[in-house]
Amino acid sequence: MHLARHTITPTQQTVIVNAGFDQDAHIFTTITPQGYAVYLTNPLRLITHRDIPNGTLAHVVPLHSTNLLFLVGGGNVPLYPPNKVILYNAEQGVDVAELEFREAVRGLACRRGMIAVALRRRVCVFEVGREIATVSKLGEWETCDNDRGLLAFASAPRATLLAFPGKQVGHVQFLHLPPCPGPAKEQGKTARRHSVSKPPKRTLKTPKNPIAIIAAHSNALTSLACPPSGSLLATSSERGTLVRVWDALTGTCIRELRRGADKAEIYGTAFRKDERELAVWSDKGTIHVFSLGLDGETHNVNQRSALAPLSAVLPLPKYFQSEWSYATFRLPQPATHTDLGTLTLPDEPELRCTCAWVEVPAMDERGRPREDQVDHNLVALTWAGGWYRLGLPERPTESVKGKEREGEGVSRQLVLEEFRRYSRWDGWG
Repeated sequence: MHLARHTITPTQQTVIVNAGFDQDAHIFTTITPQGYAVYLTNPLRLITHRDIPNGTLAHVVPLHSTNLLFLVGGGNVPLYPPNKVILYNAEQGVDVAELEFREAVRGLACRRGMIAVALRRRVCVFEVGREIATVSKLGEWETCDNDRGLLAFASAPRATLLAFPGKQVGHVQFLHLPPCPGPAKEQGKTARRHSVSKPPKRTLKTPKNPIAIIAAHSNALTSLACPPSGSLLATSSERGTLVRVWDALTGTCIRELRRGADKAEIYGTAFRKDERELAVWSDKGTIHVFSLGLDGETHNVNQRSALAPLSAVLPLPKYFQSEWSYATFRLPQPATHTDLGTLTLPDEPELRCTCAWVEVPAMDERGRPREDQVDHNLVALTWAGGWYRLGLPERPTESVKGKEREGEGVSRQLVLEEFRRYSRWDGWG
């Protein structure tokens, strides 16, 4: 018997170049080799997309939920030179302004009226006029080697914080800028391109005696994040085992949270809007949620070693005093079938992700929404086009935690409330 030879072609995988949320997590943008799209975060819905047949992008950063996007070219055929940041009006379909540098842009973050651009060893801050008529340089500050383009920008009204790597490895510099304005009632329109003017001469208003630099880690930083208020800062390093939470005004380390015992690359962290929880995700494909215990809670719900109480009388290693996450979620891995041969898939497609907190209506016992209460869910976007909405489990009581210390562990997993596909799965990309 002679069998014909057939080639089995795997299903085309979604290729996500980058994805990120706006400052309020109301929308998110995603980039593919075909262009970019803007989605409503929850419920998931495609708002708009732009097909780009003649170029690719590395960053698409929305200015809150407005029609203004900051674009940076990248990839094999950059749509714009990688050393430029383009302010694009998606409603009018025109480039409004551009910022040009002598080197490639590593990262950027923005808030109302201001944008920060991270270069290899410096950070530049620009003011954007309310009617987008002017873009003026506010100043620039030196950093250590910041190849990841790390920045953390507080975006709530009257917030002032901008955090970025300091001049020494593992250090963080705090910069307090003029207070962030509230949302404008009407957004001005323009269709012309504007140049960058000289830095304005004025003194920045800062809080009384704020801290300027902290030695956050001994290794290079891998992530920076702050809540909209800018009162806290979360940091991680290349070691990837600990996340530290800092008071952004005094520079005091108020919590040290352990992701795990083995080395990992922490992709990012995200504060809940009310600053009660912190989410951490890494290249292990696991999302961790920690309680920050900053609201007068009677007990700490984070996991601790059974030997932790002995640290008061015995010189135990810091490992045994660590706080571990009280809830986790492991991203599912793509299924393969070895009998059909080796399938060529993107490198760890379901491990790369980014997360943000969203508010959802709280339900009563009958499943009806409560008007005076909201719950918090975590939305995770994977680079394979997966959209996960995760609910928090019930927090353990003191009796449950007592059983856990006695060895009767109670598994607490984030609840998968909803799963959907975005990008090419909804007809785009």
